[in-house]
Amino acid sequence: MLRKKISLLLAVLLVCMLGMTACKKDVGTPEDNATANENTETDAEGEEDTSEEEEVKYKFGFSGIDMQNPYFITLESAVKEGLGDEDYRMITKDPGSDPDLQNQQIQEMIDEGIDAIFLSPVDWEKISTSLRALKDAGVKIINVDTQVKESEYVDAYVGSDNQAAGYLCGKDLIERCPDGGNVLILESTTMNSVNDRITGFEKALSSAEVGFEIVDRADADGQFQKALDETKAMLDAHPEITAIMCGNDQIAVGAITALNLAERKDIIVYGIDGSPDIKKELVKKDSVVAGTVAQSPIHMGKDAAKIALAILKDNEYEPETYEEVYMINSDNVEMYGVDGWQ
Repeated sequence: MLRKKISLLLAVLLVCMLGMTACKKDVGTPEDNATANENTETDAEGEEDTSEEEEVKYKFGFSGIDMQNPYFITLESAVKEGLGDEDYRMITKDPGSDPDLQNQQIQEMIDEGIDAIFLSPVDWEKISTSLRALKDAGVKIINVDTQVKESEYVDAYVGSDNQAAGYLCGKDLIERCPDGGNVLILESTTMNSVNDRITGFEKALSSAEVGFEIVDRADADGQFQKALDETKAMLDAHPEITAIMCGNDQIAVGAITALNLAERKDIIVYGIDGSPDIKKELVKKDSVVAGTVAQSPIHMGKDAAKIALAILKDNEYEPETYEEVYMINSDNVEMYGVDGWQ
């Protein structure tokens, strides 16, 4: 009888101990019980932000124009790859092509104590407020891809020779259409990289022996839907069109969609980026895409990371780096592959 009572007592004690262990997450400080917020920032490894608990040597910010755009996703990944095994944390925020939101998010990054920022401005002029705030806070600025207007605030720039990219499109059009023709332009006036591309394109056309006329142009704001809508409207107003020049590949996808919906296979399209979407179009026999001038977000991101580390370590670095650009068309697209970026 005594043995049974002792066994029963031990069993009760064991249940109580297990119960205390299982319920530990429901007791203690608020920090012990905290759950991850859906807006929690992610670090370089994609894990939850534990900056209050874990110190790192370097804290970086990343602000691309639109982090739903595969180009900027690739650029961010390349930056992380370039940073390698450094002791760092990355704070990435998505302005979604909203310049005011980008300024707000950059101030949040400053408040979180970033040492340097990789920055592609939504609006090359409106970003000036953030540039001054970053400089006042001692944050190093690595301007990537599209340039800011007030470049004196920037510690380094890494991007493409955008005028050369546009020029390549123009020269290719002259070769394909030696008799000239009517041209539409889809641009994005708040992005200086796109402005430079259009400048290069127009410069090339001005050298043609037979004239090309730019009959209309529209600001697509770098967005697919707006490019689609603007292309439809311009085609209605100007049905006799030879080519459409697009400031980037995302705009080009919108123009291509509009042409497909209108069943217009007689118009050719140029883009700039070398994106997988456009390269997949180039392998189609009936594609309206003449070509895309490729830039490399992978090389750009890796170089930007190396330069950022050089700046923070007080090592020598190049204040301006321009990546190579080159034409991809149906003749050479297989060489570059269609499933990824260069």
